[in-house]
Amino acid sequence: MPSATHIAFSKERLLALPPSEAGKRATYHDTKIQGLQLRVSPSGVKTFSIYRRMKGGQPERVTLGRFPAMTVEQARKQATAVNAEIEAGGNPAAARRAIREEQTFGEVFDDFLKKKRKRDGTPLGERTKRDYSDVLRLYLEPIRGRRLSHITRADIKTIHAKVTKKSAAQANRALAVVSSVFSYAADMELFEGISPAIRVQKNHAPSRDRFAQAVELPYLFEAIGESSLSDFFLLALLTGARRSNVQAMAWRDLDLDARVWRIGMTKNGTPQNVTLSPEAVSALKARKRTTGTSPFVFPGEGKTGHLVEPKKAWAAVLLRASLRRLLDHLEGIGKLTTEERQQADQRVTAAPAAAAKRYRASADALEIDPAIYDMTDLRIHDLRRTLGSWQAKTGASLAIIGKSLNHKTHQATAIYARLDLDPVRQSVNTATQAMLEAAGIKQPAEVVKLPTKLNS
Repeated sequence: MPSATHIAFSKERLLALPPSEAGKRATYHDTKIQGLQLRVSPSGVKTFSIYRRMKGGQPERVTLGRFPAMTVEQARKQATAVNAEIEAGGNPAAARRAIREEQTFGEVFDDFLKKKRKRDGTPLGERTKRDYSDVLRLYLEPIRGRRLSHITRADIKTIHAKVTKKSAAQANRALAVVSSVFSYAADMELFEGISPAIRVQKNHAPSRDRFAQAVELPYLFEAIGESSLSDFFLLALLTGARRSNVQAMAWRDLDLDARVWRIGMTKNGTPQNVTLSPEAVSALKARKRTTGTSPFVFPGEGKTGHLVEPKKAWAAVLLRASLRRLLDHLEGIGKLTTEERQQADQRVTAAPAAAAKRYRASADALEIDPAIYDMTDLRIHDLRRTLGSWQAKTGASLAIIGKSLNHKTHQATAIYARLDLDPVRQSVNTATQAMLEAAGIKQPAEVVKLPTKLNS
């Protein structure tokens, strides 16, 4: 009959084990894995170990980890590995060192940021590194100090579920970072187990298709023209380039005579030639007269030397655009007189936050659907999508759009590579004219006159 100290380890049974007597340490033996023990101290600390005799030598104990931080499944897995080492004639001391020296998630994460290479052999970009570091800091702290083999799928599911309550997209991003780090660890032979991110169900993430509609463009252009970063937002729209590339746009990469902007490296790991419409060239020439000796089109005071964070300015643009759209609606349904409208416009210009509180309260009282006027869901990245959408509206093929926006897909890459810039330039120019006409800035077949700030 088996002893009371010989049991099939399970979470419930081990949690129920009492502390040992004072001055003694109780030892329990797993009936499923040879040599696997759980030792319980008088203070109630429970520690897994494996106790085995070396071939032709003395017994040795290899400490595995504390319960419940180390689960029964993890302990059995580690014990099996140690047993295999012993059966092969290995030294359990080496097995002990391997377990103790296994890197933590945080250590592998740091190595991942430094040494990970993309498919084209280039290192991770600085922005990508910052984004990954933010994910670690905000969501993955519970596993930062844990050794890789001690992180379970249950741990990752718990983190994913917790983050999902705040943001489904960020929860998926945290899961992707964990998966990437474990894949890197496997590639570097730092980890031989199964990634705990495998089979964790992602949240459904509908593809985003937001872009500036024709009815929104007049308000958007007017608000952009009032912004301290008006040139930045206009060039982001007129080039369709990624925000990070526009922020770091350098004069040396621009050929205004040829109307081409050369981006040495984009997010997808490839260079890009961006065609510049006449309006974009006009904006750049105006900026050249105001940027002094800075090598960047949009200088900044930080260590990068260029503009880093335009989100606050963009929020102000969207607030003004939304308010003016709301005021037009209120006036159109007879809720604002001409005099009241003039006062409202002054409030929007002088104190947009206070104006927003006032007139949104009026809209709520009148049960006006925010979808009629609210544009605050428009993101800076949607400017890029806006150009592509207007290209599609004006008849451009998917291949042309992909080339102008530097999209990279397995199916279309070969087609993009065969295209020259002439049809791309024509498509971008056509889309630009259509947007300007919709915004009321230019009439068809007339010479373009952009907002004053662009031509100053």
